[in-house]
Formats: sequence, structure tokens, C-alpha cells
Amino acid sequence: MRRASIDHEFVEFVPSELEEGKLYISIPYATAVHLCACGCGTKVITPISPAEWRLLWDADTVSLSPSIGNWQFPCRSHYWIRRNRIIWSRPWSDLEIAEGRIHDAEELESYFASRGRAPTGAPDYAEAVPEAAPRRLLRRLVDAVRRRAS
Repeated sequence: MRRASIDHEFVEFVPSELEEGKLYISIPYATAVHLCACGCGTKVITPISPAEWRLLWDADTVSLSPSIGNWQFPCRSHYWIRRNRIIWSRPWSDLEIAEGRIHDAEELESYFASRGRAPTGAPDYAEAVPEAAPRRLLRRLVDAVRRRAS
């Protein structure tokens, strides 16, 4: 069942058994973990960093930004966590997902390049783009679709 809210708990280590409806936040490991808000039971891991997800804690509630897009899961759920509420968003098309992954990879590369270092242990989003569509070709296709839609 789709959730409308989520509680949070600050922990050092994420427990092996996760409670439904709870966002576990480990500051020492800069990670937030929860079970997918759609109810499918899949573990969702969000690394907290300036280049990936940002965590806002107002001493009462938490928010994660950007949205959680579980594109690699069968449920393909898409939602925001805002002040302990789950705000559901529309599903993305395969093209939007590929474009988002390219954007994320470019942002990650830019972040680390601006600091004069390479990412360590960062996900390789290039692997997530279908092999039949190289990144450059996919970027041109996305740009063409955008121009056509305008």
C-alpha cells in the first residue's frame, strides 16, 4: 500500500531489518535508507552529499531532495520526501529516465571536477543507459524530442 508519510530515526548503523514507514538516517555514513514507499518492500538507499541527495532536518521533520526515482525496481515508483510526508509524483518514461541519469552523471562529474578530484565509489550512471544508445546519441535524441515538444 502506498504510504502518505514516513517517520525518521537517526542511527549510526542501519539495522538489518528495516521497519516499514521509517527513514533511517546515518550521519556518520552520510546515508539514508528506507523501504520503498509504494509498499513493495525494496530497500532504497540514498547517499547524502552535495552532489547527490540533500537532507534537511528542522528538528521535527526531515526532507530529502531531489525526488526518489526507483527506476531500477519493478515498481518504478517516484516520490518526494518533504517534512516526513510522501508526495507522489508521476512516473517517468524510459526516455526521461535515461535523460535524468545522464544529467545526474554530468552533475556528479562536475561536482568532483570543481574540487579537483575523482568520485570514489560513485555509481556509474553510464552503465544504466541502454547499450544500444550511446550517451552522445541519446543526448542528441533527448534534445531533438525537447525541440519538437516546444
